[in-house]
Amino acid sequence: MARLEGKVAAVTGGALGIGKAAVERMAEEGAAVGILDCLDSEGETLAKSLSDKGYKVGYWHCDVTNEQQVKAALDGVAGHFGTLNVVVSNAGISGANKPTHEVTEEEWDKVQAVNVKGVFFCTKHAIPHMKKAGGGSIINLSSIYGLIGAPDAPPYHASKGAVRLMTKTDAMLYAPDNIRVNSVHPGFIWTPMVENHLKTTDQDLEAAKQATAALHPLGHMGEPDDIAWGIVFLASDESKFMTGSELVIDGGYTAH
Repeated sequence: MARLEGKVAAVTGGALGIGKAAVERMAEEGAAVGILDCLDSEGETLAKSLSDKGYKVGYWHCDVTNEQQVKAALDGVAGHFGTLNVVVSNAGISGANKPTHEVTEEEWDKVQAVNVKGVFFCTKHAIPHMKKAGGGSIINLSSIYGLIGAPDAPPYHASKGAVRLMTKTDAMLYAPDNIRVNSVHPGFIWTPMVENHLKTTDQDLEAAKQATAALHPLGHMGEPDDIAWGIVFLASDESKFMTGSELVIDGGYTAH
């Protein structure tokens, strides 16, 4: 229950889904956690519920496509809790699910702004705090579709491939500063984002859920906690020799 004792973390997209689970598990393991999101009601409710249980948690409004909001939020977390050791770049959207030749420039740019530029901004403005702290762990949420392809959602797949290689570049750049940078590659996890994505398919939702579950050798989709525990591991000193790595948690999806 103290794997993250003394660490301060910030989690983007922390109000729902994988981000929410990561906030909860990290707080339980002793970290002080800043929830960063643009869903103010959900974020404030989560922060209050955890604070009421005695955990060190706060909420900061943050649209990851806005550099000044990202900087202000990360500075706010570091200022409030005294330092910043861990950043989880989890905020993401699935975007348009149509063939490449039908995707508009606006649809393309919207996904890249959240999924790629958001990761860039978080890394950029976390680094000074982590250098000051003498090290840290940056955890970027990519996807199975940062590793393999599929005939759908081209902007999303491009964005997650970008996150994978951004992670490796930054791992090499900041290794001398004892700042580790790793990516997490979930399979399909039952979250609001996946639910919304499946609603864009031609099947009804229940049929789409069953078909998607069947893509995983384990026979089911994952839960947010399946990813959150991987994030806890990468945030902790248990993973102190890991950087530039891909943590794949996918029910066997990419084992095909």
